[in-house]
Amino acid sequence: MDRKPTIYLCSDATGETAEAVTRAAARQFERTVVNIRRFGHVKHEDEVRRIVEEAAATGGFIAYTLVQPELRETMRQEAMRLGVRTVDILGPMLQAFVDTFHDAPKRRPGAQHELDEDYFRRIEAIEFAVKYDDGKDVSGFVEADVVLIGVSRTSKTPLSIFLAYKGLKVANLPLAPEIRPPDELFRLPSSRVVGLTMDAEALRRIRAERLKSLGLPPGAMYADPKRVREELEFAEGVMRKLGCRILDVTGRAIEETAAIILTGG
Repeated sequence: MDRKPTIYLCSDATGETAEAVTRAAARQFERTVVNIRRFGHVKHEDEVRRIVEEAAATGGFIAYTLVQPELRETMRQEAMRLGVRTVDILGPMLQAFVDTFHDAPKRRPGAQHELDEDYFRRIEAIEFAVKYDDGKDVSGFVEADVVLIGVSRTSKTPLSIFLAYKGLKVANLPLAPEIRPPDELFRLPSSRVVGLTMDAEALRRIRAERLKSLGLPPGAMYADPKRVREELEFAEGVMRKLGCRILDVTGRAIEETAAIILTGG
């Protein structure tokens, strides 16, 4: 029986905003593993009631992005009636706009997902990140806005996807002593390459957990301290040769690293 706690996401749009915020918060709690159930395009008050009732029955809480007043009020009333904790993600921000700028919200669900030029650029960037993930095709380097390099488990792939959601075309390449970096990498301007590194012991622990999740012995070569140091030293040598930025991602959330890259910090 699955006894993991559940967080319910309720939205009258897609629910992507609620999920992004919830996952960002969940990453701050290493020992807390939760189920996330997303209910998008909620249109009727009965749907809200059913979600609150399920949350009450399972002991979970609800994060919601509802812009329709009647749905927001139903959520408030039902949560109070059943004693369910809720988090109104959009409400305080909407109210801040009203109070500060004396304006009224459109109350149109999914306004942030309208099919404008930015939307299509993000979709193209996400497709690009998937196609050129993990060094599968280095021919994409020339088209990339950013090429991430680093040893295994330094968050290259999730960072690529996050940056893609921000509209950047990102390719990434794993580095290992046994594999000669491709010539295409050295033809790029150093400003378009970002090296990711990490504290050796932190990386060893992450790799050991990865092995454990795969049912493999945590003492395998992949998580051997000497091997980890050897890989990091090799990777940092490549980065210095390229003259690229090197970011230490130890203990740093994906969003933090992305912010540094996006702002050129």
